This record gives sequence, C-alpha cells and structure tokens, in this order.
Amino acid sequence: MTLHGPITNSFISQRLRLNYVDWGNPDAPPLLLVHGGRDHARSWDWVAEELRHDWHIIAPDLRGHGDSAWSPDGSYEMSTFVYDMAQLIHQLNLAPVSIIAHSMGGNIATRYAGLFPENVRKMVNIEGLGLSPKMQAERDAIGIQNRFRQWIEDKRNAAGRTPKRYLNIEAAYDRMKTENSYLTDEQARHLTVHGISRNEDGSWSWKFDNYLNIWAIFDMPREDLLAIWQSITCPMLMMYGANSWASNPEKDGRLAHFPTAKVVEYENAGHWLHHDQFDRFMADVRAFLII
Repeated sequence: MTLHGPITNSFISQRLRLNYVDWGNPDAPPLLLVHGGRDHARSWDWVAEELRHDWHIIAPDLRGHGDSAWSPDGSYEMSTFVYDMAQLIHQLNLAPVSIIAHSMGGNIATRYAGLFPENVRKMVNIEGLGLSPKMQAERDAIGIQNRFRQWIEDKRNAAGRTPKRYLNIEAAYDRMKTENSYLTDEQARHLTVHGISRNEDGSWSWKFDNYLNIWAIFDMPREDLLAIWQSITCPMLMMYGANSWASNPEKDGRLAHFPTAKVVEYENAGHWLHHDQFDRFMADVRAFLII
C-alpha cells in the first residue's frame, strides 16, 4: 500500500471538536467513510487509497474515538452520534452523499439515512444494524430495573478504571492481532499506529474513551427505529462475514424493513470483513457505487 495521505481537519458538534480526514479531490462526488466502535478514521486508509481518484472522501473520527474529543460526561448515546453526522454533512455541504459505514458507524449512518433520505445517495452497511432480534429479546428479558442497576454499576466501575497501558507499540500490536486473527501484519501495524497515543510516562494507550464500553441504557422505541429504517429510499448494500458474531438480517428477518436493500455474505471473514476480504469487498463496493 502506497499512501499519499489525507489532510486532517475538524468541526464542532455540541461544543466538542471532532476530527476528520479529507482525501482531497473536492470536485468529485462525496463519499463518507464511518468507522465502528473503538476504531478510528485511519482504518479506512486502504479503501480511501483505492477510491480517492473517483470520490471526495471524508472519514470522521466519531466522538470519543481517534483524535476527536471525548464526551465530558462519558455518555455516548446513539442520538448524539447521529447529530454529529448530521452536523458534519451539513457543515461540509456534502449532501447528497454516499456512505460506507461499519458496525456502530453503520447503525449511526442507517438512522441518518432514514431521517434525511434526500441527503443519502447510496449506502454500504457493514454489519451495522445494532442488536439482532435474539440479542434484543435476551436484553429485554433481563428487565429494565436490572438493566438500569447494572448500567449504574458499570458506570461507577468505569469511573475508577484507568486506560490500559502498554510498554511499547509492539505490545499493543500483539493485542490488535489477537483481537482479529484475520488481519495481516501490515494491517494490524497500521491500525495500531493510528489508534494509539503515548502517555506522559512513555507508555502507550488506545485513543478511544473507555466509557464507550458501556452501552447507553436507553434507545428509541423499537417501533420508531423500524419506522426510520423503512423511510430509507437510497439503494443499500448490506455486508456480513460468515464467521462474524453479527446476525445476518436476511436470516433473522430484519431485511424486510429495508425496501431498497440486499445482503451479501463473505466466506472466511469476521466482523471486519472489509479488512478480512479486502479485494472482494472493493470489487463489490465499486460495482455498487457506480450503478
């Protein structure tokens, strides 16, 4: 991979300074690349390098991630992320924009597309619909009182926890490889270098806020979320790894709520299928975006 590199910039959303990288080519159609939880904008570098000649690529660091500011109260509700995306698209005048989004980023982008269908040209959603029906049912079975009490306990524990520190980048790199065994050495090293920062004592820690490990206790009612999904008008390509923990919406019934979507599944791929099967991923993305 020979990178020419993006320009780093920022925008303001709800008093937070949020980072994004811009790969240039401003006269081309805009393409937004949105990473998942505990990830960062530079994880899209391989994709951006392939597409930057045909698209004006913007890749944000979500709040609490990468080089973006952390939420002062440690709260990361989905509505706040959607607002940040709306602000980025509005402030940079990107609409109508095409979007490729992964995991939590896909959940955010899909909600935005249902709220502002006129602003989204096409969307590639990589395992980004949130909880599967099975997981949602298991969560509901716990009961709101028990979930709320557990959330309070988790927040309290997080307040006393310090970020994991690694003696050197190699130790963090080993952790990255353990997290996703499909990654090549080059991929793991690149993701590590851009996802970690040095502490005052010389050790290294991941850039993301540890509070991101605690899911918000409340979300919108399920019927409201389905209404937003059903309001999406742009073509959607949903991608799933056959070896991922994520539930395929074609098999669990959620695809029925997306009138313009189709699903493709990737063999020998996990949750980060855009890394795991890069060549096939790029071929599918190119074919989808140019139609």
